[in-house]
Amino acid sequence: MKSLGYLNKFFYKYRFRILIGILITIIARIFALVAPNLIGDSITIIENYLSDGNDPAIVKRSLINNIVLIIGASITAGLLTFVMRQTLINVSRFIEFDLKNEIFQKYQDLDISFYKNNRVGDLMNRISEDVSRVRMYVGPALMYSINTVTLFIIIISYMLSIDIKLTLYTIAPLPLLSIIIYKLSRKINIKSLKVQESLSSLTTLVQESFSGISIIKSYTIESELNKHIENISYDTQLKHIDLAKFQSWFLPMMVLLIGLSNILVIFIGGNQFISGKIELGILAEFIIYVNMLTWPVATVGWVTSIVQQADASQSRINQFLNEKIKIISHNKKKLNIEGYVEFKDLNFCYEETKINALKNVSFKINKGESLGIIGPVGSGKSTLLELIVRNYDPQSGKILIDNIDLKDHNRENVREYISYVPQTTLLFSDTIVNNIKFGKNDADIQEIKKYAKISCIDNEIERFSFKYDSVLGERGINLSGGQKQRISLARALIKKPKILLLDDCLSAVDISTEKEITNNLQKETGNITKIIVSQRISTIKECDKIMVLFNGEILQIGTHDELINDTNGYYHQIDLKQNKKNH
Repeated sequence: MKSLGYLNKFFYKYRFRILIGILITIIARIFALVAPNLIGDSITIIENYLSDGNDPAIVKRSLINNIVLIIGASITAGLLTFVMRQTLINVSRFIEFDLKNEIFQKYQDLDISFYKNNRVGDLMNRISEDVSRVRMYVGPALMYSINTVTLFIIIISYMLSIDIKLTLYTIAPLPLLSIIIYKLSRKINIKSLKVQESLSSLTTLVQESFSGISIIKSYTIESELNKHIENISYDTQLKHIDLAKFQSWFLPMMVLLIGLSNILVIFIGGNQFISGKIELGILAEFIIYVNMLTWPVATVGWVTSIVQQADASQSRINQFLNEKIKIISHNKKKLNIEGYVEFKDLNFCYEETKINALKNVSFKINKGESLGIIGPVGSGKSTLLELIVRNYDPQSGKILIDNIDLKDHNRENVREYISYVPQTTLLFSDTIVNNIKFGKNDADIQEIKKYAKISCIDNEIERFSFKYDSVLGERGINLSGGQKQRISLARALIKKPKILLLDDCLSAVDISTEKEITNNLQKETGNITKIIVSQRISTIKECDKIMVLFNGEILQIGTHDELINDTNGYYHQIDLKQNKKNH
């Protein structure tokens, strides 16, 4: 149960609520024990009446008083139980909320490489299914545990005060119960972990299927995918059944042991009654106490199962919570960023693939200048931009922002001055307005329309049924690639950054639209430092500098005219190929 120790800080946080819940539980159990005592007393009264012939009126009055007290105690116990449930269950919801927030915050703090090494479905399963199982531990399991312990202590203490011998015989089966629970619990813990891992795999596959539904349909692989999901589902089913087999042993064992306790009470207590050592009312009282312990004893198995599953789930959660954050910003100072960018002898290698993406890269961009980057696929263009927003840190060399090492900057502060449009466009399932406002929360509709116009998407938005209030599908599925790119560009521009990073973000628009956007950018972003990655020379030809990357190294750097005049250079060859293609 080491994994569940992580939750101790939450228990401490809500300690007063938990203590109140425990106190109410104790009081509720005390009131619940009034009824068996009064029932036993009523049986004794009737027994004495039958044997001694007491006044019927007195007997009747005594029985009525006992009935009234039983009803009152039962109602009070019920109300207190309700309050107890509300108190402890609410605590479990508070802890669930705190834990989910902590996990999500951790997810946000982890670097990009973490997401490349872990599947989204698994991440989702841990923050949903695993946390739900943990909540069952901090809620129902804790509540029933407190209730069971309290009831046991009170009942057994009272039973011992009446008859020690009869009590010892009654509880004799309980040690055997503990051993059985311990053995079953170990098996349940192992099998619960396997079930959760299997569920994560299934969730991942389903999530990936939904995301790539257009590809699945275009390749007509629905049947193959269905078979794959069926196989994983079947495997998950078998693991669930295997787990259920062990869990199903609990209740039969409880019933058997409780039945054994009843037999012992009747046999031992009956002999004592026959010999005149105890009254019939006490025997009846003991039988009621034994059966009152039936549900708490039965919940021991259920609670144990929940605890084991929660421990397995918390263990999976802890794997991510204990994940080290590689990109750390120690500086909390906020600075005004002007936009000077410099790379000094920078080298970068992806840890997961060991690919040397950038080798000895050095260049400078002054404030307000533009740098175009071109090169074949895999040359390190996108990697360079990822390093500027500090999604990764280089193994050697430096990135200077305003002559300060990027590592010495406040990471969040630098990002506030940067707008980044990656290759893979991400739009949210929200209105177009809100998608553009993502770059500036307080932007008004006039600003939104202005930057939509600069991005050459305004006319198309106006043709939509609800215009700027049109709701996009998941990831903008109801838009074309070019429309998604231009909305993303508007979102980046409305932020009014000091550094603008564009990663081949006009690849899906036609040449004429691209030219119009490029002209608009020149007019509207003259004081912004721009780094534009593109496969098209037409996109970057007006940049102040153009850099050709090849196999992670700078092959050429200069203006468009300088590079185009180098007839033996790579840039010139690209230009020839693209001109030939366009004609």
